Amino acid sequence: MSKSVTLSLTPVEAVECCSPLAREPLSQQAAEQVAPLLKALADPVRLRLLSLIASHEGGEACVCDLNDAFELSQPTISHHLKVLHDAGLLNREKRGVWVYYRARSDALSSLGQLIGSTG
Repeated sequence: MSKSVTLSLTPVEAVECCSPLAREPLSQQAAEQVAPLLKALADPVRLRLLSLIASHEGGEACVCDLNDAFELSQPTISHHLKVLHDAGLLNREKRGVWVYYRARSDALSSLGQLIGSTG
């Protein structure tokens, strides 16, 4: 997809469309679209939550599985999970009274390619 297209992309879609940073500079529009994804990851609690979920048995975790890892209230953890979900880094599924989260491997892979590839 051309970077000159003025479609409104989600942060994850914008990352998927971008060439690696070391290959080609980001356009202003692409940088503005990718920034929310990086901002979501820039918080230590959210980065740790994403890591805990991605590495959890079965690749998914319930809020009840995450509460004990932090000295934070459940509503605060839920807020951070919502930010990660809204940025496109997590999928969520409600099962009864619990919500289960799963890291979006496609989003993480695209982000890794954007940042990590040198050519």
